[in-house]
Amino acid sequence: MSTTLALRPPAPLRLPPLIIGCLAATWLIWGSTYLAIKWALVSLPPFFQMGSRFVAAGLLLGAFARWRGARWPNRGEWFSAAVLGALMLGGGYGATAVAQTSVSSGLVVAFIAVVPALVALAQWPYGVRPTVLETAGITLGLAGVLLLTQGQGFAASPAGLLAIGLACVTWSLGTVWALHGLPGGRRLTLAPGAAGYASQMLAGGAMLLATSWLVGERPVLPPDGRALASWFYLVGAGSVVGFSAYMLLLQRTSAALASSYTFVNPIIGLVLGATLGGELISTLEWAAAGVVSAGVVLLLLGRREPVPQAR
Repeated sequence: MSTTLALRPPAPLRLPPLIIGCLAATWLIWGSTYLAIKWALVSLPPFFQMGSRFVAAGLLLGAFARWRGARWPNRGEWFSAAVLGALMLGGGYGATAVAQTSVSSGLVVAFIAVVPALVALAQWPYGVRPTVLETAGITLGLAGVLLLTQGQGFAASPAGLLAIGLACVTWSLGTVWALHGLPGGRRLTLAPGAAGYASQMLAGGAMLLATSWLVGERPVLPPDGRALASWFYLVGAGSVVGFSAYMLLLQRTSAALASSYTFVNPIIGLVLGATLGGELISTLEWAAAGVVSAGVVLLLLGRREPVPQAR
């Protein structure tokens, strides 16, 4: 008697609703924040804009955490908040805003899509080796960024290119250190929940405001109406919701899934920049952005990390 084995298809990956919500926040909200940064720059210079944005968001989130009964961070957690705030907010957001003073928002967000490749490379010293598909994605992503720099936008602004390159490096380093700790082995542990995210925003925002004062920035107060509306959007949607969602993804999922926003953001950023922002983007730059996004997709497909359940 013969026996027929029924082949069952693999069960679909089920993500908890909290993780889906966080992914939606980083995919959709962050893709729109680059144009908002550009509009706010009319009245609010880069370091002042980013610093005031994160101090305001940190105060709001900290007040919410205290209202919910959360404890305030201890000394070690403040140290972690300062290190990660300096890298991810001071370097990542500060340099991004500087880049947008001379480069279109669409090109900036397209360039930032190289972050997963940099994160994968930065994890090498921690024993995390890329697979063949990941290596292909890294190579394709870096090739796309090289192609992107040949376009008219970055070619006309070497300072903007340097700034966005610095932003990507510091953000990637902060992401890896948040996951694996400092090279010497010390873990960077934030206070649990909203209090930890608030401490990071306050530390990074204070550093950005100090930088603004040191370089002599002069904000236009009261700001232009659209600039003020953009600033409120960046505080609420971009920082309180979007940044908190990203940090939660880093704590509860893989680095690959947390970084998946980078293949959605360029599409949203380029479309919004070209339509609402009136930015001119060449055919070469559109093609380069497509190559970068294809590299990110390969990189993410190459990961076989399980997705932890929400805690």
